[in-house]
Amino acid sequence: MRSSISNTIHSFSKLTKEQKIEWLVANYLENKKDTTNLLKSYWHTDLSKQELHDGFSENSISNFYLPFGIAPNFVVNKKTYAIPMVTEESSVVASASKTAKFWSSRGGFKASVLSTQKIGQVHFMYNGKHEDLVQYFISKKEELIRCTDDITKNMRSRGGGITEIELIDNTKKLENYFQLHVSFETVDSMGANFINSCLEQIAKTFASSDIKIVMSILSNHVPNCIARAEVCCRAEDLYKENSIFYAEKFIQAVKIAQVNTYRAVTHNKGIMNGVDAVVIATGNDFRSVEASAHAYASKDGCYKSLSDATIEHGVFKFWLEIPLAIGTVGGLTSLHPLSKISLDILGNPNAKELMQIIAAAGLAQNFAAIRALTTTGIQKGHMKLHLSNIIKSFGANSDHEKMLTKYFENKTISHSEVAKVYEELLNNN
Repeated sequence: MRSSISNTIHSFSKLTKEQKIEWLVANYLENKKDTTNLLKSYWHTDLSKQELHDGFSENSISNFYLPFGIAPNFVVNKKTYAIPMVTEESSVVASASKTAKFWSSRGGFKASVLSTQKIGQVHFMYNGKHEDLVQYFISKKEELIRCTDDITKNMRSRGGGITEIELIDNTKKLENYFQLHVSFETVDSMGANFINSCLEQIAKTFASSDIKIVMSILSNHVPNCIARAEVCCRAEDLYKENSIFYAEKFIQAVKIAQVNTYRAVTHNKGIMNGVDAVVIATGNDFRSVEASAHAYASKDGCYKSLSDATIEHGVFKFWLEIPLAIGTVGGLTSLHPLSKISLDILGNPNAKELMQIIAAAGLAQNFAAIRALTTTGIQKGHMKLHLSNIIKSFGANSDHEKMLTKYFENKTISHSEVAKVYEELLNNN
């Protein structure tokens, strides 16, 4: 029976996990015993680990597992990495691994950090004379920085802190709307809590009878926190056959993503397949990285590719610039055991080094996708890896799985075709 208004519950958060599951299956699910057992089967047998995971979010009833994979052979700035990736999408880790091996014999990935500035804003309304507000801001600016000294002390000792505060007039966009635009350097931490604490203190210090504070919050738009990764080789070395022809097709595919929004969205989604997988594995916030990347892709007034490519004087060059507000200390990077292992695998990089690694992973994923699209097509490799998941969704036994895998070795794979062949197998048995 589906839920209705009578299923409203109070103080759900105070229930134990068992009680939460009991209420959930009683009101929203049909097969109560099987569901309860399934949810409990994903609990950690180690109570301390389960308590740790329960603390990551609210109203926890179980754990949702994603594969933790490794993409080896990544050469980034002449250093070889095995990159941890957490993703549920077929072919992502395989594609990244294949690309990493390809470029490892061609100089690898060259990566750099162009800037690391992060932004926070105090949004407020002011209905007085503009000149008076400007003078008030000038008179208070130094105090606005000093008022955060207790908060920024440790960050400043590591080379970070507040780097600038600006008064921004937004009254042409919204009546009486101004903001304090605050720039930060957060070194090896992502810095969200640090930034928000600073902003709230600044807002208290800046507020007056004429200035009405609306909100104080960091921005996930970080157009000045940019990592760059690139690869290059002779165009004639890019493919085994018809190298120049396929290299030019590759360039054309990238240029299409520069001018066609429909293609650009899918193009950039492919980049984020690689980026998000490493961001998640290292305990960083993939949602903020996603939001920032897509905003950056629209920085010129239209949404377009985050990557670009050229062939000049016979040299193929492919690069990516992407905003990455990430950290290697604080948050889940310090709490989640697998995030700690991920950082250990990467040699415990600082934030700048991790930005470069993530950018390389995104570029690798993009290269694999465009290479497939402009040669054999995306489905050949993707669906081959997806075949196993399709077969498992039918509940096929191991014998049938082997038969289906062999049958589709050199055939076009689709869900409907696999279903058809599987049904024939069942009927013949």
